[in-house]
Amino acid sequence: MSFSHQNDQWYCEHVPLKAIAAEAGTPVYIYSRQMIRKRANAYLDQLTDPSDLICYATKANSSPAILQELSAMGLGADVTSGGELYLSLKAGYDPQKIIYSGVGKRDDEIAMALEAGIRALHIESTAELQAVETLAAKIPNGVSIGVRVNPNVAAETHPYISTGMHEHKFGVTIQEGWQLILAAARSPHLVPMGLAAHIGSQIEQVPPFGEAARLLTDMGTKLRAGRIMIDYIDVGGGLGINKRSWSDPNDVVHIQAWMDEVYPTVKEKSFRFTAEPGRSIVGPTGCLVTKVVFNKPRENKRFLIVDAGMNDLIRPTLYKAEHPIVSVMGARNLEIGEEGEIVDVVGPICESGDYLAKDRLLPPLERGDLLAVMNAGAYGFAMSSNYNGRLRAAEVMVDGDSWRVIRPRETYEDLWPSI
Repeated sequence: MSFSHQNDQWYCEHVPLKAIAAEAGTPVYIYSRQMIRKRANAYLDQLTDPSDLICYATKANSSPAILQELSAMGLGADVTSGGELYLSLKAGYDPQKIIYSGVGKRDDEIAMALEAGIRALHIESTAELQAVETLAAKIPNGVSIGVRVNPNVAAETHPYISTGMHEHKFGVTIQEGWQLILAAARSPHLVPMGLAAHIGSQIEQVPPFGEAARLLTDMGTKLRAGRIMIDYIDVGGGLGINKRSWSDPNDVVHIQAWMDEVYPTVKEKSFRFTAEPGRSIVGPTGCLVTKVVFNKPRENKRFLIVDAGMNDLIRPTLYKAEHPIVSVMGARNLEIGEEGEIVDVVGPICESGDYLAKDRLLPPLERGDLLAVMNAGAYGFAMSSNYNGRLRAAEVMVDGDSWRVIRPRETYEDLWPSI
């Protein structure tokens, strides 16, 4: 367990969170290298074929140090923009282990991917196929593509991060997928290689992923029967984490259960396997440490105002996400009936929606005390902004009993571009 409670305070690996905050300042994102590696290995250890691929979804957290760590472990990268492609190449990912997804690839981004020689572009519309084919005409040996199929598989998650139904903007229908694959097979410039799906994000139930995998393998088998030799099946990502993931050393069992559901389905039909996990690798590995600015009582409500806001962690505001929060110093947790207070943990941003938690039981806290917002390793810093002129937080990587800053805190000078 990489986050633990010892000596009346919380640690990341063997380093007290308080010690990091004292030197690095707050707000600060803190990641456990040990936990990142453990969760990535939970996927890699399930692979039995060296040609199979786990592509880390870089959108979850594209901090260069994390990208480099996962690249060195042999993972590939799932990218959704030219910027993520640039970062992945810079971090040392083998281009043949990079897949490029996304509904709105610009011509310059497509050209960048073709020049880099990535494994495949995943096509999500007829217009995109035409754009890729036009640019692929300049490539001597043809361009590998996959098609993202929208399997119309429902799964329980927030509507903003559900992606697998026909009403969503992502992918194409099964019928459209057939047409795109056939069109690619007829083109002298394209090579149809894969079928992909992604049904959503933060999904904790495993069976919907198995349903989507079976749909893809059935489609791939039928295409092979028609002599279109689909090479790989990409089952996507989207496996969720729960409120205990950050403190549960056995949480990787959930990853293993997911792999047990989708991996044999793909391999028994003799396809190469690809997956795109993001949150399930890095989500529980990070926390956001923030300092109490004021304890503000109102008639029917008490606000704990902290120095991190929705610009640092927008998920509670955007998705109503509930992140576990602990006091960095003091008891491990509180139970109803013990000394404590129900508070809203809110930030300094000029929006009523600026909060990190509502109606949480926390010990009495005052100015200068520290809180840790857990399960913040994914879609935390990656979605942060300078709204209200706020400076983006520092990022820290802990490794055993040592730690280092992997992204310095912004300064006010960073807000003023050189023009």
